[in-house]
Amino acid sequence: MSALSIINARIIDPATERDEMGTLIIEKGRIKDFGGDIAPEGDIIDAGGKILAPGLVDMRVSTGEPGRESKETLASAGRAAVAGGITSIVVTPETKPVLDDVSLVEYIKRRGKKKSLARVYLSGALTQNLDGQNMTELGLMSNAGAVMFSNGKDPIADSLLMRRMLSYSSAFNALIANRPVDPSLSQGSCAHESDLTSRLGLVGTPSTAERIMAERDVALAELTGGRLLIDLISCAETVDVITRAKSRDLDVACSVSINHLALNEIDIGDYRTFAKLDPPLRTEEDRLALLEGVNSGVIDVIVSDHDPRPAGEKRLPFQDAASGAVGLEILLAAGLSQVVDGTLDLMAFLKAVTCNPADLLGLNAGRIAVGAKADLVIIDPHAPWVCQSEDLRSRSKNTPFDGRRLTGRAVMTFVGGDRVFG
Repeated sequence: MSALSIINARIIDPATERDEMGTLIIEKGRIKDFGGDIAPEGDIIDAGGKILAPGLVDMRVSTGEPGRESKETLASAGRAAVAGGITSIVVTPETKPVLDDVSLVEYIKRRGKKKSLARVYLSGALTQNLDGQNMTELGLMSNAGAVMFSNGKDPIADSLLMRRMLSYSSAFNALIANRPVDPSLSQGSCAHESDLTSRLGLVGTPSTAERIMAERDVALAELTGGRLLIDLISCAETVDVITRAKSRDLDVACSVSINHLALNEIDIGDYRTFAKLDPPLRTEEDRLALLEGVNSGVIDVIVSDHDPRPAGEKRLPFQDAASGAVGLEILLAAGLSQVVDGTLDLMAFLKAVTCNPADLLGLNAGRIAVGAKADLVIIDPHAPWVCQSEDLRSRSKNTPFDGRRLTGRAVMTFVGGDRVFG
């Protein structure tokens, strides 16, 4: 295999905060060399001054395979991912059957290698069939290749069970993710609890429901020494919880979806079900607090929270419609749009979608370094475009960004040195 050189590139490595014009050479699927004074070798791609960054790592991707392939397959998710500059995805356990045993972990690993253009990793289920009561064989699934564990969209409400999971998983350094929401305070809700949603006649969940569960899980992580990911935070109150936890050097991280960095409750508009999400879109003050949390490093990871839903699950009254939005092709562009708006720092954003998730999961990804896998994306940070849902590569088209003007997108993506998009 001959070498491939990407010249005239703005090389950004978020892990080291390196940002320079130069050349990068790929050979045998890995980065051979890079820098400002490197002579190109082999075939040449001229980046034209565009950004060359590590491929994105998306820690929260729902697919329908196995069991619900009409929503999304690993193949269609992979195509959408690389079109969005994402080279590694972590699929959630909410499949049919649920990813709650070793055989299913191994099945997804095999299918991912065979079918997906992006690298596929998986989150094992914390409880059997996601019932929230009976713990799975976390150790065996970890040995089989599960890179983290979660209970999908539903939180572990039982505090004793959560304590046992964090304690047991600490023996093999597994990452335990839990949704920060108190089920009793959120039951039957479909939006954020505010004056706006009250006027719309919608039952809302208060921000306090999120803070209560986050405080509990932080306390249990401190008690057990387990590794905790507070998954999908959505409000300023929870940013404060994470800030205090990190000030005590606890092994606690958190994630936020790109939707909650770019949208707020006003985007529900006249009952737009494509903007019905879980957690719900909250206030503009919450959105700005989340952006500041990313900029300051309090929030570790940004995810797409890709959740494909067929039209029949969305074209219903708001209260009855399913929550969720596709996001694999939106994550990078929506983040870059916030960078252009001046609310999000470019390096902080790229850290949160590359090296930070890779480090949490223990993956050899998210970095530009000699010898690293050549999982890369060339980005045009100034390209204007309009998101049209029918043009998305996902099988489902449910996105609140439909018709929205965005700035920046992936123009070329490489996985293991192979050009898989652009």
